[in-house]
Amino acid sequence: MKTLAHSFRRAAADGSDSRVERAVIDESPVAIEVNGIGYAVMMASAYALEDFATGFALSERIVATAGEIDALDLHETPRGTIVRMAVPPARAAAVMERVRRRTSDSSCGLCGMDNLDAVHRDLPRVPDSSAAPAAIFAALAAMRDHQPLNRATGAAHAALLCDAHGAIRVAREDVGRHNAFDKLIGAMARQGLAWDGGFALLSSRCSYELVEKAALAGCPMLVTVSAATSLALDRAAAAGLTLVSLARDDAVLFGAHMR
Repeated sequence: MKTLAHSFRRAAADGSDSRVERAVIDESPVAIEVNGIGYAVMMASAYALEDFATGFALSERIVATAGEIDALDLHETPRGTIVRMAVPPARAAAVMERVRRRTSDSSCGLCGMDNLDAVHRDLPRVPDSSAAPAAIFAALAAMRDHQPLNRATGAAHAALLCDAHGAIRVAREDVGRHNAFDKLIGAMARQGLAWDGGFALLSSRCSYELVEKAALAGCPMLVTVSAATSLALDRAAAAGLTLVSLARDDAVLFGAHMR
């Protein structure tokens, strides 16, 4: 994990003034190319980028399984990292169509009927979660121990794979909450790990994109430290995903889908 040292001027309420050194989280451009076509440029923390690219490809439905990624290469440049991914020709055709639509769409990001339909596209039904509230509290208590980048910088999100008893099996961090979850999903896919009745714990609020990633990854329960949005709750209900938000050490909220 990469951090950078930076000097700050510290002004205190008591009127004192000093210089301090702090670790700063790495944030740099990561360009993702699919079969030689520029697909996206993401701002990310440049570690575990193989996991990130794999999870991103699964979340974007570029591939259905990690095994469909024929090659994955990282190229460092002075301005950032280029991730070059090769997928089968049948998958590449869909990539080309999405790139074409992005080029023709206006700059608002979700303009046009095609994009609005895409927001509400069907999600797979996820399996039941066997995790009890006690498991969530156990994972929350252990969460900080698995966030070295955030401890050093105070600026990283975490995504954790927790088993049905709350033990943390895999952790990934990134400056972006979506990126952290993509890294976790990619790490699981590359290592052949399943949810096995466990759940994902994220150190962020829950927007609909995170629900989509969870559903596509077959995650039975998604737990977030902060609140969920209305669309996240609706999309979780559509996928049968157990969505838990405002997860604190004394209480949690079960929202969209209660088993």
